[in-house]
Amino acid sequence: MSSSGDFVFSVKSFTELKVHLVKNLQQLIKLCLCCFGVMCLVFQAHATNPAPANSATSSPAPAPAAAAPAAENKAASAAIYDKSKVPPVSAPSRPGLFLLPPTGPGYYSLWDMVTGNKREKPPVAPYAPFALLTTPSYDIDFRYLDNPEHEKDIFDPVKRMHLGSDWLLSFGGNFWYRYIHETDSRLNAAGTNNDFHMLRTRFHADLWYRDKVRLFAEMIDARAFGSELPPLVTDRNHADILNLFTDLKVANVNNGPVYLRVGRQELMYGSQRLISTLDWVNTRRTFQGVKAFWRTPEWDLDAFWTRPMVIEKGDVDNWDTQQNFFGLWATHKPKPGHLIDLYFLSLENDRNIAAVNLSRNNILQGDSHVHTLGGRVAGNFDNFLYELEGMYQFGKRSSQDVSAFAVATGVGYRLPLPMNPQGWIRYDFASGDSKSTDGRSNTFNQLFPFGHYYLGFLDRVGRQNMHDINAQFTLHPMPWMTFITQYHRFYLANNRDYLYNAGGLATLRDATGQSGSHIGDEIDFRVNFHVSRHQDVLFGYSKMWSGEFLKKQVPGISPDLIYVQYNIRF
Repeated sequence: MSSSGDFVFSVKSFTELKVHLVKNLQQLIKLCLCCFGVMCLVFQAHATNPAPANSATSSPAPAPAAAAPAAENKAASAAIYDKSKVPPVSAPSRPGLFLLPPTGPGYYSLWDMVTGNKREKPPVAPYAPFALLTTPSYDIDFRYLDNPEHEKDIFDPVKRMHLGSDWLLSFGGNFWYRYIHETDSRLNAAGTNNDFHMLRTRFHADLWYRDKVRLFAEMIDARAFGSELPPLVTDRNHADILNLFTDLKVANVNNGPVYLRVGRQELMYGSQRLISTLDWVNTRRTFQGVKAFWRTPEWDLDAFWTRPMVIEKGDVDNWDTQQNFFGLWATHKPKPGHLIDLYFLSLENDRNIAAVNLSRNNILQGDSHVHTLGGRVAGNFDNFLYELEGMYQFGKRSSQDVSAFAVATGVGYRLPLPMNPQGWIRYDFASGDSKSTDGRSNTFNQLFPFGHYYLGFLDRVGRQNMHDINAQFTLHPMPWMTFITQYHRFYLANNRDYLYNAGGLATLRDATGQSGSHIGDEIDFRVNFHVSRHQDVLFGYSKMWSGEFLKKQVPGISPDLIYVQYNIRF
């Protein structure tokens, strides 16, 4: 365990942090100047917009009469700008294994119960009542504050501050602490355990000019200490930028706004099996590039080109110049409770692969142009829940032709009983490669997923070369308490391919296939206490029993995980 000295900055560390913040501030100033220039053009166009010509008479109108058209023009302009629709947030799509939340009378937070505030229905609140939240900060919806009858909150004064008639400014943030104890951490052959602590702080500012221009900036500081094993890359990122972008409204199509987003931004789509903000890790995941998006009640349509950010713990993060990630994503909402996703994604990874990895056919981390075509349907008919997603990949990988696919499907049901019990039965599959010398690569590439949510909290199995037969059961003993348990039975899709972890990295392999295919069985328990509107506490325990494959590859390993997390948002 670390000593108290871990909490004290040395002079050198302070100097490095100062230089790091100055570099980030320079980037922020440059982007702000660009945004200011765009805003100036908008203001200039607005200020010089001529009043409509008076065609009723050829003679000049008297001064008092001329004021009327100007007033009408101003009123018409104001009518176009509907503050209740700013910002046009993207509501998070239902993930797989989604829950139908409790409804009806009850206590919806521990604080409600302590204060005797029994509600007739769930309160209107911006945050989901859970410690993990993949939704980006810029899509948290505070528009309900414009309703004069909304429930008052201590942080209301820093949200949706109206600066004159044309500007909106908001501030917000998040802090969490997590303690983790791992047994046989990361399947290491030495059987080393790992106890450590995580701290994460986020703070954002959000500025809107009417519904035309937005500037959003979010800082993150992620720290980990006390670990017996070297921290993961995703554990630490000291005082860096998570989001920094400008939105420009470029059109209005079929009563839906079209925006162009330029800069650093998080991406989250569909089930999050392929693209997610990855909230479980301390640093989250972010990209840099350009995105165009169109929003209507029935359709969401996005087109983007980005590069993933490379986390540099003590320096300014930079985008990965060896990767390009672009695609099209459409979501149709035919009626409430149902959705259809259709998408085409491309990942160009020009990173060279080491000769030793080529010789071992460990080729998923570079030298590839892979395209993913997929679709998904999900929803519920009353208490019956369903989801089906299919993904096919093609392209080139290390001069081999790619042909790979993945399927995720499941059905669930909510029992009409006290405590809101719900269950899912599911099957997940992602193809693997049987032979490295046939000129074809059949291993599915999971791209940028939230695998932790789907394939066990131990993170030992990723959506690559795997079968997962799994079930989930949930209860709400009280509306403010959520209990979730999952059971997984994991197999390799192909005995001769690798076992890949949640990060997509190859970990174990028997090229002969003689270690069998049964990876192991995992059980996960989570209990979330929704303490108040802003606070949650999450407890979790996960355990894996080794199957034939793990017993032969890492004998004696029996990993488990215990964690507790406190989260506060404002």
